[in-house]
Amino acid sequence: MSRTTDACNDFRMTRRHFVPSALGLLGLSLGECLGLRAAAASASHSERSFGRARSCIVFFAWGGMSQLETWDPKPDAPAETRGTYRPIATVTPGIQLGEYMPTFARHTERLAIVRSVHHKEAGHRNAAYWNLTGHEPHRPGNDESIPPSRRDWPSLGSMVARFRRPPRGFPGTVALPYPVADRGLLNGQFGGFLGMGYDPFILRPSAGQPYAGVSPSSGVANLDLPTDVQTGRMRERLKLLEQEEKTLHASSRGEKNFDHYQQMAIDLLLRSEVSAALDLNREPQRIRDRYGDHLCGQSALLARRLTEAGVPIVTVYASAGDLNGSSGDNWDTHGDNFRRLKNRLLPPLERASSALLDDLAARGRLDETLVVWLTEFGRTPRLNGGSGRDHYPHCYSVAFAGGGIRGGQVYGRSDRIASKPADRPCTPPDLHATIFHALGIPLDSPIEDALGRRLPLTEGHPLPLFG
Repeated sequence: MSRTTDACNDFRMTRRHFVPSALGLLGLSLGECLGLRAAAASASHSERSFGRARSCIVFFAWGGMSQLETWDPKPDAPAETRGTYRPIATVTPGIQLGEYMPTFARHTERLAIVRSVHHKEAGHRNAAYWNLTGHEPHRPGNDESIPPSRRDWPSLGSMVARFRRPPRGFPGTVALPYPVADRGLLNGQFGGFLGMGYDPFILRPSAGQPYAGVSPSSGVANLDLPTDVQTGRMRERLKLLEQEEKTLHASSRGEKNFDHYQQMAIDLLLRSEVSAALDLNREPQRIRDRYGDHLCGQSALLARRLTEAGVPIVTVYASAGDLNGSSGDNWDTHGDNFRRLKNRLLPPLERASSALLDDLAARGRLDETLVVWLTEFGRTPRLNGGSGRDHYPHCYSVAFAGGGIRGGQVYGRSDRIASKPADRPCTPPDLHATIFHALGIPLDSPIEDALGRRLPLTEGHPLPLFG
């Protein structure tokens, strides 16, 4: 190998005196030599990008975001595919986005857009499981009845938390503003076989006034002590509890999980640095306004504060029913696709995402914070009778920014109607491998399931998106 490398270096330094037979003596053609140089540069590039990100924020568009109206417009497609949207130019020559993504269009120099993701699950639950865990669901097919269980693969956040420790008092993974449900809680968004200790901590951002449309059953962490209990009194109670527990020997997994959550609750209540990170009132009002006065925006702002404080990964479910301050909408646009995207779905996601990218850049943290936009599948290339698009897993788009990602690029290509990958196809495991690579988690890191079997973290390969 050193002989080949030396030969290539010699060629580079003395190319004016290049003699074709010299390479022939080494058994190398010019093309092979240049290919080896490119491969070496790529490997070096991969090594430099490994672990550039200290934390990750994931926006997950629950319901299935249409690729055709967002990341992968097709202006030359037939009308039954194209619909009423038109593409717009971006700040990056040669990259176009959907008409109602003007804010994202100003950020493409920071974005790596992937247009060739695919899998084979057309049901929400199974498709989301594949994207949230990076592994194929237990029962392939359109089975929407699978409840969460400890046999599930852990979520992306849970697997990151397994290998990346947060500062004391902080959870290893957080989900905002609450877990997603579709005829029951969605599997694939919890700790799975890693156990309860790796379940994401569920938080909803606080606000002076409740957001419109927020369900009273939304997951909320109440961090206020009872009015008759001050911090000092609380600490005294905990000392008594600790003395009592010294006589007990918690050994079962259930007891350890309980202890884990009990300690986390205590830290959230009493550790000043934790409560400070969770307090959005510490942000200037102009910053809060920039993100948007809705759950999507305030969740993104809280995600920034949590990752800044050391939480390794935060998932923002960016399509809960109250995404934009009013109930009853998500990206599952079977009907009225265009108007819903234009008026209700894209504006809050764009505003929150733009504010986050600008905020991270201004704070010098964009290069160490990986931001990812995921969804469970795309939408059908042909419009249905209700001006909508149905489920379509065979081709969809996602995007990356920060964390060592080289912006201003598109990876992969779909065909003329975005019905299948036409170049460099990739799958959910590859997306997860890219995230693990950015966070410095070796892809061959094994994890153990509930039976003690050692399983590979992922079977995917990192996409070459890094700069």
